[in-house]
Amino acid sequence: MITSSQRQLLRAISRSGPLSRTEMAQALGLSKAAMSGLARDLIQLGILREADTIYGQGRPSIRLDLHPDCAFFVGVSLLQDPAPMILGNLNGEIIARAEIPLSRDPAVIADAISEALPTLLSAHPVAAEKLAGIGVALSGFVDETRKNCVQSTLLNWQDVPLADLVRDKTGIETFLENDAKAVAVDEKLFGSAREIQNFSVVSLGDGIGCAHFIDGRLYRGNHGGAGEIAHCTIEPGGAPCRCGKRGCLDTVASMKAIKEMSRAEGFECVSLAEIENQASSGNTAAIRILHRAGSALGLAIANLIQMNDPGLILITHVEGSFDGLFGTVVNQAIETNVLPRYAGQTPIRIRRVDGDIWARGAASIAAHHFILGPNP
Repeated sequence: MITSSQRQLLRAISRSGPLSRTEMAQALGLSKAAMSGLARDLIQLGILREADTIYGQGRPSIRLDLHPDCAFFVGVSLLQDPAPMILGNLNGEIIARAEIPLSRDPAVIADAISEALPTLLSAHPVAAEKLAGIGVALSGFVDETRKNCVQSTLLNWQDVPLADLVRDKTGIETFLENDAKAVAVDEKLFGSAREIQNFSVVSLGDGIGCAHFIDGRLYRGNHGGAGEIAHCTIEPGGAPCRCGKRGCLDTVASMKAIKEMSRAEGFECVSLAEIENQASSGNTAAIRILHRAGSALGLAIANLIQMNDPGLILITHVEGSFDGLFGTVVNQAIETNVLPRYAGQTPIRIRRVDGDIWARGAASIAAHHFILGPNP
């Protein structure tokens, strides 16, 4: 069992990276003697390890870092079929991969995770004994305890206690999270937002996800629904959305919506790159579609900037490139729709990601709980 003081130290290193004992004492407001004892205990537990040595005035000091193999985490993504599973360590590195059939029956999913677990854990000699948690990412709403799926249109679920079902099958503590929030946690723990206190992630794929970190903490809202820009009305009275409303951002700017609009214009396009090629060749219908989608997404992001004033907007996408017309229009719409004093003030990073992103994010949810404790 990790004590509260030990967990405070883990949080400090997780936020800033390796620290010397003097730096840790300053960060936690402890004496050097108390910090030395705390660090010694965590080294003996295998949670901390000595990293690089700092040379300067006086005696050299040794930085301490989290030991990547002190705990392992399994992540499962229910956004693809088959559903990917990964085994990760405390550095966010993927050790092994597996797949399970995607099912809308939660009991079948719990069984499949349990059956695939031994093979996945066999990839590392101590993973089984140091498995600290399982995370599951899905498209939908998750309650504040991260145990129940309140609603998922994709899976046709309502009030499904999947975390408890998986824990009962595996004996391992399990956590659920919305897919975009899982990606945001991964970025905070292991990615480009590690040192940023306030940021938003916008995940662009067949659907649009969004999540926020505020004051260094994942912001979930009162009911777990914070960040759902996909279902903000962007075109009143527009196309029907799978959520039951009309004119949602998802119906205009998601990859699925862009492809559906393209097919309605008679294109046989299967990717954003092909639609971009049509637009660059002067096809007015393709240009119109990309302008409509890019303007809608840029407007939504501009509203995020004005509401939250984040230190970073990270846009992740799994398809195509943001170097074409679509990305240009998104950026133009952001600059056009924010107040002049905010124009150009918020860094916008765009990153193409691979299919591991949601499973890796799911594992990060379990790692997040391990580092921050039961009330992250």
